[in-house]
Amino acid sequence: MSQDNKKSNHLQKDLVVEFFRKNQKRDIKHPEVVDWVVATYRKRTGNVFRDPDRAIRHLAQSGFLIKIAKGIYRYDPEKVNQRELYDFTSAQKKEILERDGFKCVVCGKGLKDGIDLHVDHIKPKDFGGEATIVNGQVLCSQHNFIKKNFKQTETGKKMFIRLYELAKSEKNEELMRFCADLLGTYQKYNINGHIVWKK
Repeated sequence: MSQDNKKSNHLQKDLVVEFFRKNQKRDIKHPEVVDWVVATYRKRTGNVFRDPDRAIRHLAQSGFLIKIAKGIYRYDPEKVNQRELYDFTSAQKKEILERDGFKCVVCGKGLKDGIDLHVDHIKPKDFGGEATIVNGQVLCSQHNFIKKNFKQTETGKKMFIRLYELAKSEKNEELMRFCADLLGTYQKYNINGHIVWKK
């Protein structure tokens, strides 16, 4: 990356930071951020801010912003200054691993199977999830990767949709009923309606 590009990226990131510092402790929708930073960048430099999403995403991943929901962010200086609340200590990791029996809570595979284990935030850090024992769980590498930063309920719904489709292909009526009951509960309480399940 050229020096000019590095300088430009740094300035763009600073502009996003400036916007959120002016709008502390407010849930802000993505378009409002983008509109302001794009217009301000053009006004100050005469150039086009090509990828504001990248700067916003980076600030959320680094812990500067809290991702409230898809496309909604908040800057809370108290949370930024207390970042240690969001990272598990070695002692916490040990306690969570012992509590979960050194096994992935999704598939049950663990150290005895030669599986890499991760201590994961149930409510993700990007959504303000803190590093508490109750917010920790053990996942294998595969399930940690699948979960990414989905809300736990989204991950679960997608998993049961896949399991339902598998049961259907195997003509496993009992497993189909089980999955259908669980997915029906998602619908009953209007949870993750954006993830469509067709029975």
